[in-house]
Amino acid sequence: MGKIIIAIDGYSSCGKSTLAKQLAKALGYIYVDTGAMYRAVAYYANQHGFFDKNALSVLKLLEALPKINITFSFNPQLNKSETCLNGENIEQYIRTIEISNQVSKIAQIKEVREKMVDLQRAMGEQKGLVMDGRDIGSVVFPKAELKLFMTASPEIRAKRRYDELIAKGDKVSFEEVLTNITLRDNDDTTRSENPLIKADDAVVIDNSNLTQDEQYQLALKLAKDCIAQK
Repeated sequence: MGKIIIAIDGYSSCGKSTLAKQLAKALGYIYVDTGAMYRAVAYYANQHGFFDKNALSVLKLLEALPKINITFSFNPQLNKSETCLNGENIEQYIRTIEISNQVSKIAQIKEVREKMVDLQRAMGEQKGLVMDGRDIGSVVFPKAELKLFMTASPEIRAKRRYDELIAKGDKVSFEEVLTNITLRDNDDTTRSENPLIKADDAVVIDNSNLTQDEQYQLALKLAKDCIAQK
């Protein structure tokens, strides 16, 4: 039975990563969290003082770009892959509201996107891969055998993200999270470099009123049907 590439795109806080991990585990595929890759670059920029409040020194970041290497390591205790920046596990540092507010600025930079796309395509050469992000089906893998595009209302996405942050102990308001979601939607859809768009042949999944399991079962059936045709 042949292997395929599954590309999952969509808006922030739609559960793309959760679904991608579920599919990868069920199919025995590799999972790549592209959003974490951009968060890792944002974290690097943050740690090296490239942000002055919310203003980013693009020149400093571009000069440092060759020094940035992003990989994933599997954590057997947690049964998941975690993000490493230059050999250091930074998973616990890249999911904060501060990084969330900075990552869209990072993702708009042409040179950063080009480097991330090169890394991502190299990871998918052997197929058998599930990747989620904003431009996977439209740019990174335009010939992916299965493309999913996920969406939900901003308020529902903000509530999900707010609950996650509160559970982690972060002190943040719902309004702050909703504002972040709205701004990221605007940045993702209007940026000049590879904006968030639905590929013509992508299957849309609006999960506003779906449980995680309902969404998973729907996507898994689509994946198995696609694999069966290989």
